Amino acid sequence: MRTTVTADDTITSGLQDLYVRHAPAALRLAYFLSGDREEAQDLVQDAFVRVAGRFRYLRQPDEFDSYLRRTIVNLHTSKLRRLKVERSSLAREAALPREVATERGDGVRDEMWHAILGLPPRQRAAIVLRYYEDLSEQQAAEVLRCSVGALNQLVVRATASLRTRIGEEAR
Repeated sequence: MRTTVTADDTITSGLQDLYVRHAPAALRLAYFLSGDREEAQDLVQDAFVRVAGRFRYLRQPDEFDSYLRRTIVNLHTSKLRRLKVERSSLAREAALPREVATERGDGVRDEMWHAILGLPPRQRAAIVLRYYEDLSEQQAAEVLRCSVGALNQLVVRATASLRTRIGEEAR
């Protein structure tokens, strides 16, 4: 029996290769942003589907990892926005306090990690991209769609906030 390789097979093979190459780093980024393994897996899958579905239309296909990172950050930010709207709506309707307990998945107890999770989303993303993902200032700024100066301000504010929080917890 003769096996024929179609264009669809080639595309599928290429997408599988992209996923195998980029999924571990993408999962790590998503976990650092969300603090929850299941949410991170969902973010990576959603981001991969979005970017891979538009792969033919990417301006620079060689920059797939940049597109994937940017999509993960954008999806996470969108989710946080939706959650904020939902929470405020529930608070108004049920007159419940706005504070929501956060889930500490996988037994994470590290003081610094808890402080990072308490940062505002863009500051957390800036810290994660610069120090956990080890991206350059330019790369991190591109992912966050801001200038290098704005990225540096986010990092400075996040660092100051972390120093304050860690200092208060040490007392």
